[in-house]
Amino acid sequence: MNSTATTPAKRVAPAPVGTTGVAIGGLIVVLWAMLLGFLLARYQPNWHSPAPYLLALLQTHLYTGLFITAHDAMHGVVSTNKRLNNGLGTLAAGLFAYNWFPGQLPKHHAHHRHVGTPDDPDFHDGHHPGFLPWFLRFAWNYVTWWQVLLMAATYNVLKLFFPQANVIAFWMIPAVLATLQLFFFGTYLPHRGEHAADNLHKSRSQFRHHLWAFVSCYFFGYHYEHHDQPYLPWWRLWRAK
Repeated sequence: MNSTATTPAKRVAPAPVGTTGVAIGGLIVVLWAMLLGFLLARYQPNWHSPAPYLLALLQTHLYTGLFITAHDAMHGVVSTNKRLNNGLGTLAAGLFAYNWFPGQLPKHHAHHRHVGTPDDPDFHDGHHPGFLPWFLRFAWNYVTWWQVLLMAATYNVLKLFFPQANVIAFWMIPAVLATLQLFFFGTYLPHRGEHAADNLHKSRSQFRHHLWAFVSCYFFGYHYEHHDQPYLPWWRLWRAK
């Protein structure tokens, strides 16, 4: 799914942030909340049909969108108003399994500054590490005990008011799947293995296929392009491919 050649990214001029980033980020938050509310409170799944599984995948996609919104806020491309930018980033990150935006912000910028080196918090320094050991190291760097405790407490509260199966299928499992999705397409595939000496960003990029790039991870399979032009919000990233 990823190209190994270092292909120069198409240069895309920065555009005024305006209100588009806030509108798109806000829409993702609203759609996530509305779908989750419906699935927990009103939906009665027939587990013998494909519908609940497709809805769980849709909720997973929206979970991924929450973190992508928080990620854009880390680069200041949601809003030029810093308070609004960071506020929406904090909200989106928090809704995704209680991720703490202020804590993740310096780590993400360290990843960009030191990509593929021991100072990169996303980097696994093992020799061609497999998916699982790298993911476990990644989770160790980013998941906090507070998140685990808050998720456990929220789960025990939610199941008092909603069917337990719905809470697991539509609140808990999509968060886990989205975490795996973000790691697989945003860290593991782009940064694994050796990189050519002229690859300044030590990143690979998915082959050009805009529909799959959006469905798989909001265009973050175009990862070399993101490192090359981090000022592009996710919804403009495809232009650099």
